[in-house]
Parts: sequence; structure tokens; C-alpha cells
Amino acid sequence: MNKRILKLAIPNIISNITVPLLGAVDTAVIGHLESVYYLGAIAVGSLIFDFIFWGFGFLRMGTTGLVAQAHGSGNERETRILLYRVLLVASAASLMVLILQYPIIELGMSVINASAEVELYARQYFYIRILSAPATLCLFGINGWFLGMQNSRYPMYITITMNLINVIANLSFVYGLNMNVDGVAWGSVLASYLALSLAFILFKKKYSHKKYNILKAELLELVELKKFFSVNRDIFIRTICVIFTYAFFTAKSAAMGDTWLAANTILLQLWYISSYAVDGFAFAAESLVGKYTGAKNYVKLKQAIKASMIWGVAFGAFGTFLYALFGKELISMFTNNTTVIATAMSVVIWLVIAPLVNSVGFIWDGIYIGATATAPMRNSMLIATILFFIPIYYVAHPWYPTQSLWLAMTSFMLLRGLALTLYARKTLYNPKLIHSN
Repeated sequence: MNKRILKLAIPNIISNITVPLLGAVDTAVIGHLESVYYLGAIAVGSLIFDFIFWGFGFLRMGTTGLVAQAHGSGNERETRILLYRVLLVASAASLMVLILQYPIIELGMSVINASAEVELYARQYFYIRILSAPATLCLFGINGWFLGMQNSRYPMYITITMNLINVIANLSFVYGLNMNVDGVAWGSVLASYLALSLAFILFKKKYSHKKYNILKAELLELVELKKFFSVNRDIFIRTICVIFTYAFFTAKSAAMGDTWLAANTILLQLWYISSYAVDGFAFAAESLVGKYTGAKNYVKLKQAIKASMIWGVAFGAFGTFLYALFGKELISMFTNNTTVIATAMSVVIWLVIAPLVNSVGFIWDGIYIGATATAPMRNSMLIATILFFIPIYYVAHPWYPTQSLWLAMTSFMLLRGLALTLYARKTLYNPKLIHSN
């Protein structure tokens, strides 16, 4: 079981880690420009896209679990139907996003209390990067399909290629063409469409030899659509809660001034790096748990759950060790502004403990997604957000104004991991329930 997990997890870790590293490069490139408000603009603009793109993250997560179960049961025709269905939904969703781009940016800027300079450049960033929506959402679907097919190498190739192109484009546009946030935005657009082209090339290379005459009626079959949207509805609600916490965090950071916004943006980039690394094992859990759920192999299912959790927590502990040793050095890679560095160091302890604390919840997410047992994910996230994250921030803020955001975020992650652990006995460790999903 450990070999199977590592075979899936290692490519996922490599591909996942390039995602926050891209954000890190963007932050570092912009962070070394002459004005701190460029960095704030990237933070605010990226936050709005987190709402948009993370909100459609179910296109990947829900697809992986459903495809893995169909693959595990030997129903290859159903796996192909699921691919076409998710691409159809992704295309429709991206069209809706493009149509609604003006009210989206207006709503986003009305919620975030940013300075005039930050708002100006955030809008510029938004109106360019929004053009990547069709490619981004379709990539969610096809990468989720590859993972469900137990193929973690193709998403790795796609993600690494996309992020390398993005980094090269960003450096070329910003330093070669003297652009700023608009260069970063155009880099994202270019990289997204080239990555989608690579995804279709890889699919054709490995899977196009199997021909299936998929009818329109099969794609729109009501029972299967209901299952598809039921799973994805719960994941969507869960994801909205995650986005809300990050949006709240960024908005409150912006209200504290450009220096705090820049410092917390850098710390969040390091938070993302550790999160995406642990998510490599969560993605492996999605694939294996889905496969064994579809095959109705309860013994292997339990083994996959246990092994995934051990590997994920161990990796999280390693991240905590690294941040404890090299926290200041890592922060200094993002900016040479001594005030921003000192501000970040005043709350760095929360970054240090984050990888270990967060790992439990991340691994459980992968396990529940693979089993398509998504209701506990939804419920635990609502509990952690409404009953802990928000109250803890408002209670702590008068006493610890600079620490309260991080205290609330850490409590949120800790509580959702605990809630998913408590739910597991009734759902994941009950053969009758797991086989009925």
C-alpha cells in the first residue's frame, strides 16, 4: 500500500508544489518593484480569482472520486462519460464567469477595503486574467479525470509545464517589457491555454484509441446528473467556506494597511506551499479510496485511509521543522523591504505550526472525496467557519489585533480536522454506508 501511495503521491507533490511556487515567484517579482501597492494589488486580484476558480474546484475534486469509483468497478465507458460531462459543465461555467465579470469585480472591490492604488492595479490585473477562465476550468475537469484513472503523471506534466511557462512569461513581461501587474496577468492567460492544449495532446496519446459512441442523452441522464451535482454541491459549499476564510483574512489584512497586507500575503504564500505539498498525499488518497470504494474492497480501503494519514501527517511535521529553521530566510526571498520582513516575523510562529496542524484536515478531505462521502466535509467546514473562525477572530481582536487573524485561521484548520476525524467512524468505517455512496 505504501508503494501505491508514493507512486501516486510523488507526482502529485511535484505538480502541487509548483502551484504555490508560481504564486511565490509572482509575489517575489512584484515584491521587488519600487511600490508596495503592486504586491497588494496582486493579493487582492488573486483573492477574487480564488473565489472564482476555487469555487469551481469541485470540477476536479468531484470528478476524481466519481471516475476512480467507475474505474475501480471496471466501467470504462462511464469514465469517458464523466470526462465529457465535466468538460461540458466547465465550458458552461466559464461562459457564465466571462459574462458576469463586471459585477464580479465590482462586488469584490466593494468588499475589500483596499487603498486607491491597490484597487487601480487590482482591476487591471482582473480584467486581463479573467480571459483564462475557460482554460482553467476545463483543466480542473481533465486533471480530475486523470487522477481518477490512477494517472498522476499527466497532471504533473501539465501543471509543471503551465507554471514554467507562467514564470518565464512573468519574468519576460515584467523585467523585459517593463510591465507590472498586467505582465503577471498576461503570463497566467498564456500559460493556461498552452497547458490545456498539452492536456488534450496527452489524452489523445493514451486514451483516444478506445472509442465510445457517447450519446447526448447519456451526458444529460438525470440520475447521473443528480449524483454528479449532489457530490459537487457539498464540495462547492465546503470550498466556499475555505474561500471565505482566506477572503476574510486578506480583507482584514488590507484594512490594517499596505505593510500588513504585504506581510500576510508573503506568509500565506508559504502557507500555500506546505498545504499543496501535503495535498499530494490527499490526491493519492482520493484516487485509491475511490478505486477501492468502487471495487467494494473494504480491507484495502481501510489500509489506504490509514497509510495516507500517516504519510500526510509525517510530511506536515517535516514542513513545520523546515519553517522553524528557515522562516526568516524564506520570508526574505519574497521582499527586501525590512519593514515588511519585521512585520511578518512578528507573527511567524503561526506559519511554523501550520503544516502539522493543517495536514490532518487536508488528508481527510482527500479520503472523503475519494469515497464521495461529501456531506461530512460540508458539515465540518460550516461548523469550523461559523462556530469557530469568525467568533474567535472577533473575541481575540480587541486583545491581540495583530495575532487574531492567525489565531482564527489556525483554530479553523484544527477544528475541521477534528470534526472530520469524528465523522469517520459513522461514514468511512461503515461498509454499508461507504458502499451506498
